[in-house]
This record gives sequence, C-alpha cells and structure tokens, in this order.
Amino acid sequence: MIRLFLRFRTSFFITLFICLFGFTLVIAFNSYFKDLTYFDYPLTTTVISFFLFFFFVSFIQYQIERYILLKVKVLYDEFYNEGSSLSKNLLKRDAQSLTSSIQNFAKDSKLEIELLKVKDNYRKEFIGNVAHELKTPLFTVESYILTLLDGAAEDQDIRNKYLQKAAQSIDRLNHIVNDLDLITKFEAGVTSIEIERFDLIALIDEVLGLMEIRAKKRKIELVFEKPIESETLPVKADRKRISQVITNLIVNSLKYGVIGGTTEIAIVFLNKQKILVRVIDNGSGIEEKHIPRLFERFYRIDKARNRDEGGSGLGLAIVKHIIEAHQEKIYVQSTFGVGSEFSFSLPKTK
Repeated sequence: MIRLFLRFRTSFFITLFICLFGFTLVIAFNSYFKDLTYFDYPLTTTVISFFLFFFFVSFIQYQIERYILLKVKVLYDEFYNEGSSLSKNLLKRDAQSLTSSIQNFAKDSKLEIELLKVKDNYRKEFIGNVAHELKTPLFTVESYILTLLDGAAEDQDIRNKYLQKAAQSIDRLNHIVNDLDLITKFEAGVTSIEIERFDLIALIDEVLGLMEIRAKKRKIELVFEKPIESETLPVKADRKRISQVITNLIVNSLKYGVIGGTTEIAIVFLNKQKILVRVIDNGSGIEEKHIPRLFERFYRIDKARNRDEGGSGLGLAIVKHIIEAHQEKIYVQSTFGVGSEFSFSLPKTK
C-alpha cells in the first residue's frame, strides 16, 4: 500500500508541476507581450484557468497511459493469463516483472534457435552417415550379383565365393538395421529392461571366451582382474543387455588397440550398493575433441579404418542407451597416444 501511495503521489506531483510550469509560461508570455503582471489577473480567472489547464494535462496523461496500457496488455496476455484484467496499478506493479519476462523470453528464443540450428546440422550429418553406411554393403551385394549374372556363375568356385561375400554384406545390412531399430525403441521408451539376478563374473568370462579369437587376430591380450572378495558377484540387471554392453566395449577396445597391447576388464566396488565395471586398453587413445561425440550414432573417429573393419557404427550409442535404461551412468576417460577407459555402474545385490 505504501508503495502504491508513493507511486500515486509521484504521478500527482508531476502533473501538478507541469500545470504550474505551463501556467507560469502563459503569465510570462502575457507579461512580455501585453504588459500584464500576475496581479492584473482576477483571482477567479486565475483559479479557473489553472484548473482547466490541470484537467487538460491530466486528460492528456490519461490518454497516453491508456494507449500504453492497451499495447502492453497484448504482451501481458502472452506471458500471463490470457484475458486477465490489467489495470493501471497492476501495470505499474508488474512492469518490472513483465520486462523480466520479455527479456527471458528473448534469451530463451535465442537459445532455442541456436539449438534448432545444431539439431538441423546433426540431422543432416546423421542422414548422410546412414546413407553411407547402407550404401556400402548394398553396392557390394549389387556388384557381386551383377558379376554372377554376367556369366561368373558358371564357375562354381567364383560363384560360391561371391555368394559368401554377398551374404556377409547382407548380414552387415541386417546388423545396421537391427541396431537402428533397437536405438529407436530405446529413445521412444518402448524396449523394456528385464531385470534379473545373475553372476556378473560368469557373464564376463562368457563374453571374453567369445572375444578370444578376435583378440588373437589383433594380437591383443585379454585380462580379467577378478575381485578378491569372492568368486561370484551377483547383480540385478538385464543379463542379455549387459552382455551386449560388455561385448561392444571390448570390440571397440580391440579396434583401437595396438598390436601386442592389452585390454583389461576390472570390477571396482564403489559402495555396498554399487559396482563399477571398467574396460581399459593401452591403445591409441582418443583426442579430447572427439570425446563429447563418442556416443552419437554413426560417429567414427577414424572413419576409413572403422569402415574397413566393419560394424554398424552404433555400438557406443547402444551402450549408452542400455546403461541409461538401467538408470545408471557410463563414463569415458582417454589420453591420446596412451589409452582409454570406458566404465559403467551397476547395482549390486546380496
């Protein structure tokens, strides 16, 4: 109330000051051109003239405020309740709030526009990557089939070789499509996680057994640092999905590993409820500029090398979605030329 009174009093005295100043100018004008002084005016005429001038100025001020009020109300309705009653007192009281709202709106709009530009660039890059990933195996299959149709099918050895190569390319196409479908389902929240209790140590041993041949081809040693506390480690998670996570991380490690290097899997106890699974290699490492984009779909650090080795380019993206579906975290640390470490948390159970 005191604040409103002070605002009203300020407005009143400003109007009164304008009237007195204007009336003084009229008297000064008459005194200069008509040789009339203040005392030459009758008291009644002076008072009436002053009040007429006062009401004239007040009317002008009211019209200006009304015009501003109508213009501001449009903005007010946009930021507050549409159709609300915006009085003069409310305008004075909420002017600062409205100004702040408009400034925040402009700032948010600018950020939104920048975000849309980034998303548009990402969309274009993603479409280009998808087209390239699908085009390569399709072109291979087409080449082999056209060669067979041109007469190479008559040679049994060539026919069998080309059909096997075409089948491998089709398998790669299926792998890409299935991975894309899986990521899309995770992003849409369709794929459910089947939580069960299983032994994590046994699962890692199983995955390492499947990766043994690939590691020997790369001459990389697989090392599993088992926890000393016990021979088993029960956890609660989706066994199939966690197996996929560990497999993808090891495959990624072997791709970037150096000949004669090592890939180590270790388990760390964070607390009584959480453990951390670490996949560590002493490979080529990752430059810092690539780390923020590692989990993007089809993002490759060394595009030529990775495409030669096959794969869908979706491994790390799938890993991220699976871990986040478990409401857990995934971490990455890397030093270029030294090696990398990918780790993720899981809930421990008794």
